[in-house]
Amino acid sequence: MSHALVQLLAARYNEVYMAAPRATVSVAERMPGIRRVLPIDVTHGQLAFAKRWQMGRILKDFDFDAAYVLPNSWKSALYPVFANIPERIGWHGEARFGLLNRRLRDLSEYPLMIERFMALADPAGKLPNQPYPLPKLTVDAENQRKCLSRLDLDPANVVALCPGAEFGAAKKWPAEHYAKLADSLIDSGSNVWLLGSPGDVRDCDQIAERVPGVVNLAGKTSMLDAIDLIAVCTRVVCNDSGLMHVACALGIPTIGIFGSTSPRFTPPLGTAAQVVELEMDCRPCFQRECPLEHRRCLNALLPDRVIERITS
Repeated sequence: MSHALVQLLAARYNEVYMAAPRATVSVAERMPGIRRVLPIDVTHGQLAFAKRWQMGRILKDFDFDAAYVLPNSWKSALYPVFANIPERIGWHGEARFGLLNRRLRDLSEYPLMIERFMALADPAGKLPNQPYPLPKLTVDAENQRKCLSRLDLDPANVVALCPGAEFGAAKKWPAEHYAKLADSLIDSGSNVWLLGSPGDVRDCDQIAERVPGVVNLAGKTSMLDAIDLIAVCTRVVCNDSGLMHVACALGIPTIGIFGSTSPRFTPPLGTAAQVVELEMDCRPCFQRECPLEHRRCLNALLPDRVIERITS
């Protein structure tokens, strides 16, 4: 989602660099308009003051004119201070007085996450005219060919299912629903791939046990491999997750399934994207686990709803 801002900055500055956690470096490297990605070796939630100081010293050598700090944490705003970057821009976040010298404060005018990012590009927080720039990712055709060969994959008429979500179970459509969807897709002549990180292997295994005809790739691909494989798909069905945004950035028709979160905040950003959700009083709760312990927003969202979107 940060690539909407990157596109605005690339039109203003000669060069745009991105500092990113190692887990997301590969995604950033595929974003047009970024000159170079600098990996951050600090895990989420760590203070790691010495490491942040060292990273700041690395950034200082580039003599940057401005830094745009997208996370809202106090810790994330230390890097540009340590790097002596003169203009440091971000949201007020965790009371970042003195760390940022241009801070936006009123979130109410920016309901979408990409709007909150893009507002940082303008001193007055003014958004660009709609339609907004949509995130994009590039494809490595050679790596794509190697992945298809190494994994012995048939790239014809592929629908990818992505049942994982790092945020937590309250984002995950049940495995049995994905299995029924996979059955229907296979019956209609589609190849069905299951994609996910090593943390998604259990969810994907449950689906594969119910539907032997699927190709289970969970834990067998890097993020770059997943990007290049998604690019050959005719459609992607996924939870509100990183792979949902990847599929949209590749221009693949995408169906995003929403439970605890809201498409009014982080929608799938593509011209061929759709959302499937249930309107319920208790959602969106934005919780990792269902606070009412029933996950009805996902359990009651039956596969027929998604199948109907695909066949209509």
